Amino acid sequence: MIAKPQVTKTEATDLKVKLFRGFSDSSRLSILNALREGPKKVNEIVKATGLTQSNVSNHLSCLRCCDLVVRQQQGRFVYYQLSDVRITKLLDLADELIADVALGVDSCPRYDVPREGTL
Repeated sequence: MIAKPQVTKTEATDLKVKLFRGFSDSSRLSILNALREGPKKVNEIVKATGLTQSNVSNHLSCLRCCDLVVRQQQGRFVYYQLSDVRITKLLDLADELIADVALGVDSCPRYDVPREGTL
């Protein structure tokens, strides 16, 4: 068994902030949602998300670096999948929570997300 490093409460909070940054970008979240269904090749992720191939590849690199996504070579194809089933559980919980608090989240001015083409 590998011993987990001891972290302070502040370090743990900082790590959680970094974790949730992986989920906070709409492109990365779209990719994670697409991968909830199972392993996919880049072109399948592009089709599922509507993102460009270069955008998907760039965000997959980020998600892999943060250990949220892993890749697996199968012959000449590379498949990407969520690195941990708990990511699916977290996304499922987010869906459930949004179903209950969507109105409050939507009306919160502090959480406004800039739309494309706006500052």
